[in-house]
Amino acid sequence: MPFLYEQLDTLRNFGSYTEIPSYIQENVNPSFTLRPYQVNAFENFITYFENDKMCRKPTQTLFHMATGSGKTMIMAGLMLYLYKKGYRNFLFFVNLSNIVRKTKENFLNSTSTKYLFAEEIRIDGERVPVKEVSNFQNTDENAINICFTTTQGLHADMWFAKENGITFEDFNDKKVILISDEAHHLNVDTKTLSKNKDEQSSYHSWEQTVRRIFEANKDNILLEFTATCDVNNPQIRAEYESKIIYDYPLSKFRADGFSKEIKTLRTDVLIMERAIQAIILSQYRLKVFQDNRLSIKPVVLFKSAKIPDSTKFMADFLEMVASLSGSELQRISELTDNETLNEAYAYFKKNGISFDQLAQELREDFSAAHCISANDDKEADQKQIALNSLEDASNPYRAVFEVKKLDEGWDVLNLFDIVRLYETRQSGGKKISSATVSEAQLIGRGARYCPFQIDEEQEKYKRKYDTDIDNPLRICEELYYHCQNDSRYIGELNNALREIGVDLEKQTVRDYILKEDFKADKLYTEGLVFINDRIVKSRKDVDGLLPSVREQVYTVRLATGSSGEDTIFGAGNALTEKVVATYTYRTNIKKISDINYAIVHKALCKYNIFKFNTLQSYFPNLKSTREFIMSEKYLGGIKIEITSRYESPTPTILYTACMNVLGKVADSVSAIEVVYDGTTTFNAKRINDIFKDKKCNYTVMHDGGLGYSQNDSSVPATWKIDLSKEDWFAFEDNFGTSEEKAFIAYFKSFVPELKRKYDKVFLLRNERQLHIYSFNGGERFEPDYVLFLHSNKESGYEQLQVFIEPKGTHLLEKDSWKEKFLLEIEDKAVATKIFVDDNNYRIWGFHFYNEARRMTEFATDMSRL
Repeated sequence: MPFLYEQLDTLRNFGSYTEIPSYIQENVNPSFTLRPYQVNAFENFITYFENDKMCRKPTQTLFHMATGSGKTMIMAGLMLYLYKKGYRNFLFFVNLSNIVRKTKENFLNSTSTKYLFAEEIRIDGERVPVKEVSNFQNTDENAINICFTTTQGLHADMWFAKENGITFEDFNDKKVILISDEAHHLNVDTKTLSKNKDEQSSYHSWEQTVRRIFEANKDNILLEFTATCDVNNPQIRAEYESKIIYDYPLSKFRADGFSKEIKTLRTDVLIMERAIQAIILSQYRLKVFQDNRLSIKPVVLFKSAKIPDSTKFMADFLEMVASLSGSELQRISELTDNETLNEAYAYFKKNGISFDQLAQELREDFSAAHCISANDDKEADQKQIALNSLEDASNPYRAVFEVKKLDEGWDVLNLFDIVRLYETRQSGGKKISSATVSEAQLIGRGARYCPFQIDEEQEKYKRKYDTDIDNPLRICEELYYHCQNDSRYIGELNNALREIGVDLEKQTVRDYILKEDFKADKLYTEGLVFINDRIVKSRKDVDGLLPSVREQVYTVRLATGSSGEDTIFGAGNALTEKVVATYTYRTNIKKISDINYAIVHKALCKYNIFKFNTLQSYFPNLKSTREFIMSEKYLGGIKIEITSRYESPTPTILYTACMNVLGKVADSVSAIEVVYDGTTTFNAKRINDIFKDKKCNYTVMHDGGLGYSQNDSSVPATWKIDLSKEDWFAFEDNFGTSEEKAFIAYFKSFVPELKRKYDKVFLLRNERQLHIYSFNGGERFEPDYVLFLHSNKESGYEQLQVFIEPKGTHLLEKDSWKEKFLLEIEDKAVATKIFVDDNNYRIWGFHFYNEARRMTEFATDMSRL
């Protein structure tokens, strides 16, 4: 049986889902932009809840979402949605009291930096307050009333009544939303085998208590949230197949770039020396943040096995820091040859920070006033607030000491180093120990991304430097786990991390190294490369969708009707197969403007953003809805490729396809904030300022393709080249895609002819070192290669600079706007010099290089050279 979220994915593919209502985004804290996966989570719930055929009563759903993905934001948004649907009473419960305290801050304290709602909530024009209540006996019918409790406290209150406590009677005549955080604790009974009758009659479990409340009213709703639902457990899977409404585990969260990257830093040093290395790295990271005008304070967590150990180490650490000297730091710097630590030491040296100065900074920044223990229950409320506000400018703490208090519910973004203060292995045999699993989960919790933005083009909440390994800011996107250099322990830890969705071994670093001969050439030492910029476009000049939206083929796959039957024990016990029916037809719809106008218009009306007055706010020159549908500047030129069981698509299929595509267009339109154009002026930059040696990180390797040397044995013989011996290729090697390798081999055949025409021929791989902006829409583009050709003249020289982009067949249509831009460059680009000279500079762009579908055009381009 498919999971509920898989069924909803099918509905989404058919365009049969409900958009998130605008009042949710309008009433959550404007500092928190809803991320795409959060929008999908809301839409899944709303689609399910409003589908009478799917939604069960009372309604129970589970959001299985990674730590740090914003589950409390989903809770807040659902409160707003369900208030609009007539619900007023919300019961929040979780297993730990410290999580309750943190959640109260998030929902009730409008001065908190993590407050989830807008300053004033307004639904249907009416102000809606958020109130804390102890029971639901006399709640405000015009407010969101929230009762906060622990699972244990709720259980005790329900079975042992106390004054002003919540009781079963509270739920007899009221519909209630139950919100269970860290919901995997709720399912302890689900995992267990059945009890005998005597045990069942006397046993009141947390799960039974919640179940009785939940079933008291058919309109009740139970919203469960967890990052760790054990669907491999048969009992859990059977229970939750029909309830997991959204699935976004750590593996997806990390792959989408919303977490820090995770690294282990293994050293054979004493534990205190490891701690010193961690605070040195933390101080280096602080400096990098400061260099980029970012007020972010990195925090170090010191993890002990037992509370007495943690208490002792904290005392020893503070004593060590108080007397820390430059000579001690210098000694520590010579203990290990680690690339990251060496980068930190090189930074300090380059910036004139001596070991003595660094020691003084560490004595101040990691003094007792800047260290906090999370183990002591005394002053728990005050400490919990401090531990959950470590990012605040007023928060003084740089180091946290703990054992298990922060394993769940800890919400911190600026944790960058975790130091393991013990060297034992808890595992015996093949099974991963619970202690190591706990460590992996702590690492996963610390991997929450600390948002920052250097320029307006960057996405604030996602990693930006995965492939740009040499960028100093990469250290600001990484969480380091400092531990002993024990291969067996590291193997166990990697297995535990892999179980929660983090595979540290699927990463390969490649070095793009410029040849010494090229670096000595005058082209590199004095030469120029020309790139353009982008400028803000006046809204009154906007006359269409972005090329990347309107000039691509959107693929829609509907049910094909294919099926089959298998006989497992047929003649001779062999498996026999019988195809019952196979219907697969691929229909190419050239343009939306070719589809019946009424069908497109009906699909358009499903999205609020396509109301004409809203469209005009984005596109002031738009005259009518008909123009938006029919004009090639807007929807008219969009192509849809439909796969269905019908040779000619029915009106229903066309409507479904339009719904699907228009949903994607709606997302693009709603994301518009500022509109740009790329300049036709291309300004000169020094080549040696742009192209340097560079490290690249590849997480997905393909034999003969991405991440493999052009000279690797897996590369087809016709493409295989030892580029270190080719003077026309500026780098020692190429690690690009298969299409790139095919292009390099093709280009090599032209080199002898080019060298007869030009005195210099250099091809450079552009690994995110150079970018240009499309003339129409100002969209950023990083062409894979730049070709420089020189011809000497009587005075000066002529330089031809050509942008070249090899492109896989599957991307030709999707990226067609890039090809169009490349072909506009020759006529529109104007090279501006940084000083007056007699040289003539020209800038061209070529058709995409693609062996299957562009060779005629590309060969023509090459022949022009």
